[in-house]
Amino acid sequence: MKAWIIAMLLGLTLAGCQMMEPRSTTSPERIEVIDRSEPTPSEPEPEKRPSSSDRVARKVAFPESEYARLEKCGTAAISGRLTVGGRAAAQAAIAVAPVTTYSAEAAEKALAGVAVEPADPRAREYTHTTRTDGSGRFKLSGLPSGEFYVSGSVENPRSGNPGIVIRQVSLGPGQHLQLELSR
Repeated sequence: MKAWIIAMLLGLTLAGCQMMEPRSTTSPERIEVIDRSEPTPSEPEPEKRPSSSDRVARKVAFPESEYARLEKCGTAAISGRLTVGGRAAAQAAIAVAPVTTYSAEAAEKALAGVAVEPADPRAREYTHTTRTDGSGRFKLSGLPSGEFYVSGSVENPRSGNPGIVIRQVSLGPGQHLQLELSR
């Protein structure tokens, strides 16, 4: 084969390649979703619910000093709707937890499809929870200002397998944030 043909083919092949700019990691809000309902061909079918033996130990110890700086309640509120595939997620668990090194580890593991051991009771004092109504709507009031993970536990309607939607938000004093959690 002539050298100019090889050079032309190589040039045509490379012409379709483009350098993509990396996504900014400093965006003010992030939406993360994990769905363990569709295993890859090399992966075994996941169990419906993790048993206590499937939970991994936390590596981050409860940071007392970090939590001591946080307020447990305030004047802010979050309301919204949780949907899965366009359908309301009725009676789904919603949790609002402050962003800390401790909660960040749990969120990271959850997004990777790994269940961690239950949170320290002291951390749960700062976590606000509710359930969605029949329309997938939820509301939590009395929240302090700060950075929070808002998570919704969802179930794939086709497979029944668990998943989670996590969104990081900022709340100011007295702010009422409307939020759509969906997958």
